[in-house]
Amino acid sequence: MDFASSWQFFAVTLSSILFLVDPVATVPAFLVMTQGHTRERRSRMARRAAVTCFCVLAGFGLVGAQVFQLLGITMPAFRVAGGLILLLIGMDMVQAKRPATNEVPGEAEEGSHKEDVGIIPLGMPMLAGPGSISAVMVLIGPRPEPFHLALILLALAVTALACFAVLRGADGIRRVLGETGIHILTRLMGMLLMALAVQFIAGGLQELGFGLKPPAAR
Repeated sequence: MDFASSWQFFAVTLSSILFLVDPVATVPAFLVMTQGHTRERRSRMARRAAVTCFCVLAGFGLVGAQVFQLLGITMPAFRVAGGLILLLIGMDMVQAKRPATNEVPGEAEEGSHKEDVGIIPLGMPMLAGPGSISAVMVLIGPRPEPFHLALILLALAVTALACFAVLRGADGIRRVLGETGIHILTRLMGMLLMALAVQFIAGGLQELGFGLKPPAAR
């Protein structure tokens, strides 16, 4: 890939994963689960959540090819399935709701009684949920090229750093944005995520032989 196409691929990869992980929407739950904790302990929980998010997404992405081969799943079929999951998550986000696949009712309250919430439920499934896992597996594909894979891992690293920064500064973000600001940001991310989901589905259907191919250039 040349520089322009590499940069475009990295930008799409980073935005799709970051919108799915959506650390800003996790801020209220993080504050509930770490209520009464010291600043140092909150920072430690944020770091563990970010590392867990990176490891889970990278791990599922790297074993994705073996899963496809084992189950006989084609990439176009998985792209359509992953797109449908992203579409459902995006619809929840447009309504300013935390996706049910990332957080079930009462999970934040239950987490508030745990000594260490950085790995579960914060790192997984609140940050690294089914939608982001599916997206990473689709992006990596069954036979990734080394440079292609390196860009995806870089996007995961940047996403993990963003998660750490957002959760570490959760108090300030909540104070600046408020509930209304968080809901507006979640809706915007949901709209962009739905557009990415439609792109995934359209590409998968075209590879499966459905839909019209663009006319050949004259």
